[in-house]
Amino acid sequence: MKKLLRTGVEWLGLLVAALLLTLLIRTFVIDNRIVPTGSMLPTIQLNDRLFVDKLFYKMQGIDRGDIIVFHAPENVTEEKDMVKRVIGLPGETLEIKGGLVYINEQALNEPYVAEAPNYTFGPVAIPEEAYFVMGDNRNRSLDSHVWGFLADSYITGRIWVRYYPFSAFGKLTEPPTDYFLSAGLAP
Repeated sequence: MKKLLRTGVEWLGLLVAALLLTLLIRTFVIDNRIVPTGSMLPTIQLNDRLFVDKLFYKMQGIDRGDIIVFHAPENVTEEKDMVKRVIGLPGETLEIKGGLVYINEQALNEPYVAEAPNYTFGPVAIPEEAYFVMGDNRNRSLDSHVWGFLADSYITGRIWVRYYPFSAFGKLTEPPTDYFLSAGLAP
């Protein structure tokens, strides 16, 4: 009987340790998200499952093109957490016109968008400690062009990898290495 009791206590200890370790990992290192909207089409499909880096992005910083997870700003009531691409960085000037996004008056090369934006916006100066984020499905995305700048304190992680569906497992589309269009390519 003592051996059975000791074995039960050992198993209970292992379960508690596993639960605590899982909680620590999900809280501070890596988490997962299911994408419920089409705002990031074609890069992220409806109901894709993604792993979110909650630790290492803090050491590397946020770059243009990163796909991030963040708490929805106060003026957004439909969603708790959101997934968008970082387009404008702190201190930059951003404008959207003629179907292109301009950073400091230079057009971006964005092969990942579903369609060019059919609206104008700005020019606006992005405040320090804030970002301008947009969905890849530009004309169907509730993003910074609707609700404003994203304070860096709202960011909870960066998308690391898609793990489901298994056929699409892997890193998401990387931003182009030539992020800015040549002067001759911009309209």
